[in-house]
Amino acid sequence: MTNIMKILTILAFSTMLLSASEFVIDKTHSQVSFKVKHMMISNVQGTFEEYDADIEFDTKTMQFTALSAEMETKSVDTGIEKRDNHLRSADFFDAKKNPMITFEMKSYKGDKEEGKMDGNLTIRGISKPVTLDVEIGGLIKDPAGIQRLGFVLEGKIKRKDFGLKWNKLLEAGGLAVSETVKLTIEIEALEEEE
Repeated sequence: MTNIMKILTILAFSTMLLSASEFVIDKTHSQVSFKVKHMMISNVQGTFEEYDADIEFDTKTMQFTALSAEMETKSVDTGIEKRDNHLRSADFFDAKKNPMITFEMKSYKGDKEEGKMDGNLTIRGISKPVTLDVEIGGLIKDPAGIQRLGFVLEGKIKRKDFGLKWNKLLEAGGLAVSETVKLTIEIEALEEEE
């Protein structure tokens, strides 16, 4: 590649980054949730009540240029206090030693409606690459004139990959808690004013 081509590539990339807007999560219209099979016959669902993210989104090309997020492990909520305390314990998240779950986007490919986001997910200090399916709900200006972005991230992880190994064998065979965890993150975010 010639020097001129390199400079043009850098300029094009810089221009793309400059057109990206920063967004902040509207927590009254967002949710970070997970689902896991229990006793192989039903699903237990839960959420993380405390979370945040830095989102950069190009409103012209409808592309994510950066996304990093964190969730407080002690904020896990399945609606059952005893179960939530178990999830916070060393059997699962070990919330005292590992207060945060983090995600850092590495790349994004998609169109104006959907795409794939690759990144690193860290749970209990263990980082693994994950791919999330992205559905973009769209952009709209609210009555106050603030631009809002809606999107959903979905994916599956194997909890053992992140050191979440606790389980019990059932008398009839199988495990009490599935190894596969389904993730669903529904976000509505507001464009920050410059």
